[in-house]
Amino acid sequence: MKWTSRAIDVSKSSFARTRWLVGLGLLALLLAHATGRFALAPLDALERQLIDLRLAWTAPPAVDDRIVIIDIDDPALAALGRWPWPRSKLAELVDRCFDQGALLMGLDLILAEPDDDGRLSAALKRHPVVLGYYLAEQPYRSAVLPPPLMMMASDLALPDWPGYGGNVAQLQDAAGQAGFLNALIDSDGITRASLLIARQGESLYGSLPLMLAQQLLGASRPDAVAKNGTLQGLMLHTARGPRFVATGSRGEVLVPYRAATGQFARLSAARLFDPHEPADRLRAALSGKVLLLGASAAGLMDRHAMPLQPSYAGVDVQASLLVGLLDGALPHSRPDAPALATLMMLVLAALLLLALPRLSAARGVMLACGLLVLLIGHDLWAWRVQGEAWPLATPLVLALGLTALHLLLDEAEERGARRRLQTLFGQYMPASRVEAMAREPDRDHYTLESRSAELTVLFADVRGFAGIAEQLPPGELAALMNAYFSAMSDVIGMHRGTLDKYIGDAVMAFWGAPQDDEHHARHAVHAAQAMLARLAVLNQDFAARGWPQLAISIGINTGSMVVGDLGSSTRRAYTVLGHAVNVAARLQELCAAQGVNILIGETTHAQAGLPCTPLGQTALRGHKSELMIYSPE
Repeated sequence: MKWTSRAIDVSKSSFARTRWLVGLGLLALLLAHATGRFALAPLDALERQLIDLRLAWTAPPAVDDRIVIIDIDDPALAALGRWPWPRSKLAELVDRCFDQGALLMGLDLILAEPDDDGRLSAALKRHPVVLGYYLAEQPYRSAVLPPPLMMMASDLALPDWPGYGGNVAQLQDAAGQAGFLNALIDSDGITRASLLIARQGESLYGSLPLMLAQQLLGASRPDAVAKNGTLQGLMLHTARGPRFVATGSRGEVLVPYRAATGQFARLSAARLFDPHEPADRLRAALSGKVLLLGASAAGLMDRHAMPLQPSYAGVDVQASLLVGLLDGALPHSRPDAPALATLMMLVLAALLLLALPRLSAARGVMLACGLLVLLIGHDLWAWRVQGEAWPLATPLVLALGLTALHLLLDEAEERGARRRLQTLFGQYMPASRVEAMAREPDRDHYTLESRSAELTVLFADVRGFAGIAEQLPPGELAALMNAYFSAMSDVIGMHRGTLDKYIGDAVMAFWGAPQDDEHHARHAVHAAQAMLARLAVLNQDFAARGWPQLAISIGINTGSMVVGDLGSSTRRAYTVLGHAVNVAARLQELCAAQGVNILIGETTHAQAGLPCTPLGQTALRGHKSELMIYSPE
């Protein structure tokens, strides 16, 4: 709804300023979060939940038969004794696995304390086994690390892990290969991501899944791929050609968890030592498989919360990452996530802040829903096809926030419009008419400013009012006239008329403003007839109270006139003036002389299209030309 008076313009500009200030403030807050200026915990939590939904959406349901987990579970501890087992027991376990045709083994455990390591060292030399170790943020160091995967590039920005917990030198030398076991635990305690490479001093080391994948793919030393000092991923040089593995800027990837009902084949370590276990069954389970030795026993504390279930063995995390590497399906967060989030929010803000104020609430919601569908659809495509987790929380919150702001301000502006309409026109027409005007947002002429329009005006005057006033005490006269004015005003309002004013005992009203009324002449005549009918009922009540009977004369005319907020600097009113208005007043004066209650002019008769009795040409007081007058039947 457009307003042209100064007060209303100020009100609308206030809403516009509020929309821009709050909208830009929300944008600035979210940009600061997206670019790392400061963190908003709820947005971080939302981003994590969105990642969980993506992981659950693409979680493979089937068991991957390439990998078997040799599980140090509760039955194994019960059969073979408490952990840690003697190194000779581990050596026997390794030998038995490879005797059954195992292809490769990774150890999701750390052998940091010296023991009787000779037999295990010999087993590690005989078989392809990759050991595990961990990197630490504290500068504590124990045992030794394997040879680095590659040296640190001078322009590569990666966090440093100064400490480590490695394996005893004899075992590390015997195995040769080892990979770190670090998983990344978010602030809510859930493991969603893990590192593929990590920096320790000036060297780069690979994770256990990466080191296993290298051997399985026949890959040589990988290369770190960076752009402007930011890690983009790793290039694996495999026997079948180069394979790029995209990572986040810290070398992290998201863990492609399998569905809870379809994880990995498991074999309790106890079965390898069970003399009653059929050898052919073991061979069928282990031959040609990649084995991961890890612990799921509750007492060994190697369990993680993950998005799909609350408790997940650490070795299953390593297995999930290995499968993702082998299949080339490791989801990851974009290294340029801050820049992407910034770009998406700037585009959304530009579209919504510029478009929403020009749209209705319903169309604004449709626009916002369309943008959200595009945003989420692209995100799902990027995840499904590219394996990329685009930043989604901040653009979603921005789009929803700006839409909610639009709806709130639209509702506040609508309420304000209704109040302003009530203030402007409430004294001239019923509340129902004002409400109807408020539901016409595309109209632009609900204003107090003067304009010229063709309208119909009515004057109604009580005949012989001076004599009536002499008959009644002041209090009863006031009560009588209040009842009369109320009844006549109600009739005018019910017939789409705008009450102008009371002039002594006269009522003045007009039709066609502020609301357009194509049939203003007809409605005015109908209103006059209804006023007479209502007066007849009113007179019955007056008679019961001992009051005089009232008779009224009504003059109606249609023509061009000025309508608007007219008056002096101290007193103004929404009214009409012009020659056509004066004619209506003169017609009302002629009623008694013509012996009728209602007189209408030529234009009113032509436009009303109602049965009327022509009363001939009549000269009106103060007018040079004669006018054809009519009395409605």
